[in-house]
Amino acid sequence: MTDQFPDNTPGGPREAAHQTIRADLRPRRGGRHEWTIWVTAAVVLVMVSFLAAAIGWKAYLSDLPQIPSREALWSANRAPGMTFLDRNGMRIATRGPRHGLRVSLKTLPPHVAHAFLAAEDRRFYRHGPVDLIGIVRSARANLDAGEIVQGGSTLTQQLAKTIFLGPDKTLKRKLQEAVLARRLERKIGKDAVLELYLNRVFFGAGAYGLEAAAQTYFGKNATELTLAESALLAALPKAPSRLSPTRDPAGALKRSHLVLAQMREEHWITREAELAAIAAPPRLAPAGQGEGDFAYALDLAALQAQQLAGREAPDLVVQTTIDPGLQTAAANIVRGVMQGEGARAQAGQAALVALGPDGAVRALVGGVDHSYSPFDRASQARRQPGSAFKPFVYAAALERGVRPTDVRQDKPVRLGPWSPQNYGGSYRGAVTVQEAFARSINTVAVRLAQDAGPARISDLAKRFGVSGIPASPQLSVALGSYEVSLLELTGGYQVFQRGGRRYPPYLVAAISTAEGRELYRRTPSHALQVYDPARAREMVQMMQGVVERGTGRRAAFGRPAAGKTGTTQGWRDAWFVGFTPDWAAGVWVGNDDNTPMDKVTGGELPAEIWRRFMIVAHRDIPAHPFAPAPAPPPPERAEASSEPSRVSGRADFYNDLAKAFAEEAASAPRQSQPESAVP
Repeated sequence: MTDQFPDNTPGGPREAAHQTIRADLRPRRGGRHEWTIWVTAAVVLVMVSFLAAAIGWKAYLSDLPQIPSREALWSANRAPGMTFLDRNGMRIATRGPRHGLRVSLKTLPPHVAHAFLAAEDRRFYRHGPVDLIGIVRSARANLDAGEIVQGGSTLTQQLAKTIFLGPDKTLKRKLQEAVLARRLERKIGKDAVLELYLNRVFFGAGAYGLEAAAQTYFGKNATELTLAESALLAALPKAPSRLSPTRDPAGALKRSHLVLAQMREEHWITREAELAAIAAPPRLAPAGQGEGDFAYALDLAALQAQQLAGREAPDLVVQTTIDPGLQTAAANIVRGVMQGEGARAQAGQAALVALGPDGAVRALVGGVDHSYSPFDRASQARRQPGSAFKPFVYAAALERGVRPTDVRQDKPVRLGPWSPQNYGGSYRGAVTVQEAFARSINTVAVRLAQDAGPARISDLAKRFGVSGIPASPQLSVALGSYEVSLLELTGGYQVFQRGGRRYPPYLVAAISTAEGRELYRRTPSHALQVYDPARAREMVQMMQGVVERGTGRRAAFGRPAAGKTGTTQGWRDAWFVGFTPDWAAGVWVGNDDNTPMDKVTGGELPAEIWRRFMIVAHRDIPAHPFAPAPAPPPPERAEASSEPSRVSGRADFYNDLAKAFAEEAASAPRQSQPESAVP
């Protein structure tokens, strides 16, 4: 039987099947177009990814430090040590980091490495350079606590931060830390990372590395550390200053017990070993003599040396301006007075600064006892100066044409809600300006400040090197209501001593490397004339009256001397700052917590400390007077003169002064501007 329709008959079933197959083989409509879209999208995605990576690299990783050789890692970016010399080139002290001999994991008892792993990174050998599990765990703990209680950095990341990066906690720093950690482990391996960490980590008290820490705290080699000693040292890197065994032994011991517990949880020690270590706490080695009377001065010198030499400087030799004899005398005098009269008057702290004729700091005492409190009250503390600020008020008034012999009324004054009163509450009526200054009469000072203008007083203080006074202060500036430092205030007084010339205080004379290569030398100071010489001599004459017959009589010691007392409200601060033709010095007395003293004024304890110091400072120096003050200008000349002439006595003085300031700022080299290093 034949088919009804031949295979090749149009419309037959075979022909229909062929058409179906051909239709399946033809591309569907739109298929090529969709394929093109997907390919284009993939290309765009790759390009965007590369662009984002390039932008990210430039923003976060372009300045990534290179990993040096394995040997160079031991000293890369190591904090420098410092040797300090006095003004004569004799060694005062050596301070800064102590880097002990290298220790090897092979020579250390196993419990030493285990203690540090327990404290810093228990999973160190079980994760990579970055511990993702640790990051998640820390994030959960911090979220539950509502504050940062755990960190997610691995020991390798901490090492990378120690060697290459700063303490900043930014996203950029964390990314760089992670990349550097990966490169470190690739280059030297886990064991070498742990060994390098033990030799580079900071333990407080100037000790870098395990050997230096073992010698500092226990007086023994790192290879001899017991389990309890190892746990105590392992507790320190988290907070080397706060947990220092010499500062907070209880806190350090508590943290070491936590380290021991974590070692037991990791089965690195037994329960019996843990209990034995807790029962026999480490014994600290006797403390060294320290830097004694020089400690405050060396703190400031170290800060300035780091600013001048830069962070990458090697071990440094820093020549200071300190006179060792005067420094020792100043510290002894401050201690003696404060332990006697100071204790009876409920005054706990004092500070002293002495300046040579060119602004060189010859003595600096920042407190009664550096070992008790290293806070420097001479350069770091800012306190209200009270009447010790009045010389700048009177100096501004003299610039406006006031003369020392002019008469002003000492009577009640009210300025809105403010009604300043005199110490003791009495009024004298008509007094000369110089008498009002000698007796520190508040009402006259306020009237003079009102006449001169608070903004002009602020400008004068800045010219004299006293910062912290706003450009447009309140009229209370007349009574010293804005905070200043003793170092700046003493430097400002020296302008009067030096005939209106400013010699910025400085403490660092030269810096060199341990090999003798000079890094910095202060060039001789080019003094800037910031005040009219004739008016400066008038101010000296008025300030002599304070010592001879005014509130500072206790400072007199048989030589020409000038100065000013200062006492703040509630007897919280007492000052005496003054000078002779040879020395300028300032003294502050008070309490760190700002509690009142027992009615201590600037004419009492501060003046007594100043007097005793000046007696020592002037040994072997012949007595000689200040330059005499000029005669006042004739009245008719003062009345007929224009305001610029009445201000300074010379029409071009302030034009010269403005030009000098502009030239100093624009062209003076770094070495000729040491005041920038003075806080």
